[in-house]
Amino acid sequence: MKRRPIVRYTVAAAVAGVAATRSITPQGKLLRIAPDSALGQTAADAPSDSTSSDATSDPASTVRWRIATSYPKLLDLLYGAVELFCQRVSELTDGRFVITPYPAGDIVPALEVLDAVSQGTIECGHTFSTYYIEQSPALAFSAGVPFGFTAQQQSAWLYEGGGLEAIRRVYQRFNVINFPAGNTGAQMGGWFQREIQRTSDFKGLKMRISGLAGQIMSRLGAEIKMLAADEIVQAFVQGEVEAVELTGPYDDSKLGLHKAARFYYYPAWWQPSESVDVIINLEQWNQLSPQFQKVIEIAAIEANILTLAKYNAGNTKMLQRLKAEGVQLKSLNTEILEAAEQATFAFYEDIASRDPEFSQVYQPWKTFRDRIYQWHRINELSFANFAFTHDA
Repeated sequence: MKRRPIVRYTVAAAVAGVAATRSITPQGKLLRIAPDSALGQTAADAPSDSTSSDATSDPASTVRWRIATSYPKLLDLLYGAVELFCQRVSELTDGRFVITPYPAGDIVPALEVLDAVSQGTIECGHTFSTYYIEQSPALAFSAGVPFGFTAQQQSAWLYEGGGLEAIRRVYQRFNVINFPAGNTGAQMGGWFQREIQRTSDFKGLKMRISGLAGQIMSRLGAEIKMLAADEIVQAFVQGEVEAVELTGPYDDSKLGLHKAARFYYYPAWWQPSESVDVIINLEQWNQLSPQFQKVIEIAAIEANILTLAKYNAGNTKMLQRLKAEGVQLKSLNTEILEAAEQATFAFYEDIASRDPEFSQVYQPWKTFRDRIYQWHRINELSFANFAFTHDA
């Protein structure tokens, strides 16, 4: 088989606007490399505490891993992201590195992927960091937090604003290294069985919502229940919850959430975007050859870019279909959004005052947020306020 020149994928990723010409150590440090360096030479030159095993450094050997996910195959864009990642790893290594994906529950429960990878039960996982905030609230920043970043801003922070280094320092405590490998884009505010007209309407509301948003909604009076994706519909139909947020029209319709509630709210102030991570056990990572490590980085970048594109296209089509089926779109009013924003940043400051790990991520994150918001008020918002409200 003729080997595909892997360096071309590095250039392609760079053209797509991502810093693919960087080598990343397990400690989260980004090391600049020459753009015209060969893949193997690039990674080999990077200082690392890891040593490659004979199996992974031998070109004739095949590395076989399993990757657990936190969602069913039914959510085909999320599951498709990990399938794309695995496919690219195999292609870029001419089949010498094979990762097999498994849906939630097949080998690891949906909300226990981090634990399984951390303990070495499985080599790697594909999951949302927001599922594990009880272990470290700082992990939430890897996926995205309330009143945080759009998908573009999240990528800017992760790849160019020090975010990936900061998050990797947190993950390292769990014996894990992460790679952003998918983004849902801006989400919807969820499905409600009754209308929400004021902040007081959240009091006593039984709601499925994940991450820091759940704790903030609890401060606003909601009763929060954390459920994996494959548990949501049954809980909704049986009345265990009265409101559900998942992602957006495409995923939500796949689960049939529109059959359990009439009112579909926006915006999702708690999820202006959400990144999903490939997480890898550090011992397993350190056993890989430098070439295979670089392949994982490249494959994750591609999954990150293409998954967002698929979500934007899929949500566009599905929203029109839901509207045609009688779903009522409702916007959260300014009073609710202002109360939520105030509660959110009071919550952040409270955690930061008690949790040094959270503070070490939050403070530079907030500085970056302030700066990129100023830029996007000028270039993004000024255009959107006109173009999105006027028909050509």
